Amino acid sequence: MPLTSSDVKRIAHLARIEITEAETEQTLIQLNGIFRLIEQLQSVNTTGIEPMSHPLGGSQRLREDLASDKPDREANMKNAPARQDGLFLVPRVIE
Repeated sequence: MPLTSSDVKRIAHLARIEITEAETEQTLIQLNGIFRLIEQLQSVNTTGIEPMSHPLGGSQRLREDLASDKPDREANMKNAPARQDGLFLVPRVIE
């Protein structure tokens, strides 16, 4: 069921969007085009087709979740512009 201009104006009103008459007509054409595309997609017979989680059938490569060595604190602290008691000092950002 295609939308009408009054539907678009009502949607714009509910969304608190000001819309001109030209924008209403353009939006009406675009929305009805989207609805036609959705109807086409819904008409496809997908019986027996398994849903896919990825269009290319790929999978993510994940590394094994293993504990690693502790980070070298002293090596990391060498990058600190300022430090105190083994902690990074950073400029105050919230006053």
